[in-house]
Amino acid sequence: MHSSIENFEMPNDEQVHLAAESFRLMADPTRIKVLWALLQGESSVACLAELAGAAPAAVSQHLAKLRLAGLVKGRREGTFVYYSAADDHVKGLLDQALFHADHLDRDLADQSRANAGNP
Repeated sequence: MHSSIENFEMPNDEQVHLAAESFRLMADPTRIKVLWALLQGESSVACLAELAGAAPAAVSQHLAKLRLAGLVKGRREGTFVYYSAADDHVKGLLDQALFHADHLDRDLADQSRANAGNP
């Protein structure tokens, strides 16, 4: 039997759903690159495509999905749209995800070296 945890409060279903949807929409290498670039400042689709190493049409589709999720916002200037990260929460999410990935890389490299030394 589990004992109760003091002051524990489960997030409500809507919060959990929105968080899961944000993670789902960020779960793509191109989208992570695009978001990372947008954290450096506002940018156009063409520039983001070049930075992410992807076709402009693909980046445009990724941006549309990220915009629907509230992760990016767009500003129209004439015929161009310039995108930026929606808020500082996006930076926090990416920083934590990449920090975690960096530690996973190190742990896997350490395990690989340790296993190489063992017959």
